Amino acid sequence: MSEVLQGVRSESAENVSPQTEEQHGPRVALDADAVRAAYRRWAGVYDTVFGSVSTFGRKRAVAAVNRLPGSRVLEVGVGTGLALPHYTAGKRITGIDLSSDMLARARERVRRDHLSNVDALLEMDAEDTRFADGSFDIAVAMFVASVVPHPRKLLTELKRVVRPGGYILFVNHFLAPNGVRGAIERGMARASHSLGWHPDFAMEALLPPEDLVRAKIEPVPPAGLFTLVTLERDAVPVSQEKVA
Repeated sequence: MSEVLQGVRSESAENVSPQTEEQHGPRVALDADAVRAAYRRWAGVYDTVFGSVSTFGRKRAVAAVNRLPGSRVLEVGVGTGLALPHYTAGKRITGIDLSSDMLARARERVRRDHLSNVDALLEMDAEDTRFADGSFDIAVAMFVASVVPHPRKLLTELKRVVRPGGYILFVNHFLAPNGVRGAIERGMARASHSLGWHPDFAMEALLPPEDLVRAKIEPVPPAGLFTLVTLERDAVPVSQEKVA
């Protein structure tokens, strides 16, 4: 783990323009304190309330990670560690989360289930980690993109910590473009701070057009409520990429 943490990220121009997110719906900004507070409330009942709902998306994402080459895996938003038992022994997992309450439960799961392939569980901001460039072969963010204040900044950070040729995966709920479901999701947006996530989160708020066209996008059965997005990390240095 010391090799992963050896480099501290240098300050670079990776700010996300507020206009980028505003144009994709009435998202109410969630700052780190709002996220911590929401998940402090949810921590005790998270597995029961949310675990069953997220089962299909979580297992689909882990199965995709297990099939990909490379052993060093960063799980962003590891939460209570629901996904940890499902990785193959050949994957070395580092998990991060903003919630210390969630991490405490994840650490207990690691101890209880004797998960020897989990290298570390760290309290860390996914938009501004302390990992060295290219520390991981794969980064997977489960149900996180609609939680962080600046989704494009999250994407840029994951591109930085994943080696060129590696993979970045997201499993998330994305806004339905229209219809009854879309109307309901937009209506729920006013409760974002209480929920701790954005029901009205559009995929375009996460992926710029050049990534959107090359990403592999798969609806997660049975209901298609969640979507799995797989993006191969190209060889362009992150410092040369434009953050919208």
